[in-house]
Amino acid sequence: MDNASLDLDNGNPTGEHLLGSPQGIWQRQDWIIGLNYQAWLERIQQRQLELQAFIDQANYPRILLVQSDPLEFLSGFMAACLCDCPVFLGNPNWQQSEWQQVLHLVKPHIIWSPSLLPQVDIPEPTPAKPEEKGWILIPTGGSSGQIRFTIHTWSTLTASVDGCQRHFFGDKPDAINSCCWLPLYHVSGLMQFMRSLLTYGNLILLPRHCFNPHISLSPEVDAFLNLQSEQPQQYFLSLVPTQLQRILRQSSPRVQWLARFRTILIGGAPAWPSLLESARQYHLRVALTYGMTETAAQIATLDPARFIEGAAHNGQVLPHAHITIEDEQHQCLPAHKRGQVVIQCSSLCKGYYPQEFTAPHKFFTDDLGYFNDQGDLHIVGRLSRKIISGGENIFPEEIEEALLGTGMVKDAMVFGQLHPDWGQAITAVVVPSVKPFSLTALKTILKNQLSAFKQPKQWYVLSTVPRTPQGKIDQSQVRQAIQTHTHPQ
Repeated sequence: MDNASLDLDNGNPTGEHLLGSPQGIWQRQDWIIGLNYQAWLERIQQRQLELQAFIDQANYPRILLVQSDPLEFLSGFMAACLCDCPVFLGNPNWQQSEWQQVLHLVKPHIIWSPSLLPQVDIPEPTPAKPEEKGWILIPTGGSSGQIRFTIHTWSTLTASVDGCQRHFFGDKPDAINSCCWLPLYHVSGLMQFMRSLLTYGNLILLPRHCFNPHISLSPEVDAFLNLQSEQPQQYFLSLVPTQLQRILRQSSPRVQWLARFRTILIGGAPAWPSLLESARQYHLRVALTYGMTETAAQIATLDPARFIEGAAHNGQVLPHAHITIEDEQHQCLPAHKRGQVVIQCSSLCKGYYPQEFTAPHKFFTDDLGYFNDQGDLHIVGRLSRKIISGGENIFPEEIEEALLGTGMVKDAMVFGQLHPDWGQAITAVVVPSVKPFSLTALKTILKNQLSAFKQPKQWYVLSTVPRTPQGKIDQSQVRQAIQTHTHPQ
């Protein structure tokens, strides 16, 4: 049914096309902790009325939703979905150039944002095309740094929830209770809301400042954080590696709080070995995941019990997905052979706005990986990071793994720099983990582990490798750091 509305008397949406079998989903009171549930329902209705007035006069409006307040974000998101309006999810931290880029791409009819826009030109909106009806557009940044929006629908997000539920609960699906400390406009935050909504679970919304002792929290969230509730035992927590590191550096009660979660999903960036080892020492039930905005979050996940036993790969492929490893001729490779990761899944996005993919579609990623004999997925690098030195193809992740394996460094980054003879010279940036540190000794160990053409020709020893808030290496800051560094060693 188009133009679905929310009945506040019984809490049910009337748009069955949207929620499948919705009876009961909205009847549960206070299933979102950290948000005023009744105020949320009322705000959804207000937003729906705004949209309906627009729809009555013209076509379905294109909405740009840029909200950091969870109540405002989730009410705007649900109202847009219930009214079948295309909704673009935005980052509240966008700067002027990013706003300008997004506005010229989206040309929105409605902008739901809490503050005035920076000094940017707002283009005249164009009518939404019929196929845009019901689109959910989630931002992602490519290697070029340009903001793109993946085209999702309620169906692709639902498929992701179904695959996650079947992976963890098998033939006896249970509710997914989620604890969210990630931004909701990000796919990993949004999918926590979707999992709890569609599986009749509960959702804890942790504010960004929840671990600051000088800022007061709601009683429910405060009780949850301070172990006054047994709830964490049944909850999934999603974190990026940097967040996990921050909590592990805090007091013992915070680490004990982590240890009580059913599963701690880690994604968004590769977690470094020292961080994973710390998590094992505390017996944290970590589940390393593989997924992306294009697949509506995870499509492969490691079982937490296997993580505690020492595994550090990406685990088994989820039921709604199919992954192959292919060579340059797009032929499938056997176990243990490294190649390009190629994805087919029911949660795959429809394209990048405004262009849809052609169907049927295989998604060729930039990831390099392989399967072992047990069907576990190992992501080992990025094809775009490949170094060609002296005619040899070299993947920096292999060298980084060898460096970290020596125990002499706690962080490392390897990349190629232009060289007149070699084409690219292998350059290594390392952060020592031992004192005194001997670069000569490190080079000696590496010579016994890697072929001569894989040996770094330039070395930089830094106190830290800069990372983004998600835990990914900030390559631009690394290059700036080595430019101000003394001569390479």
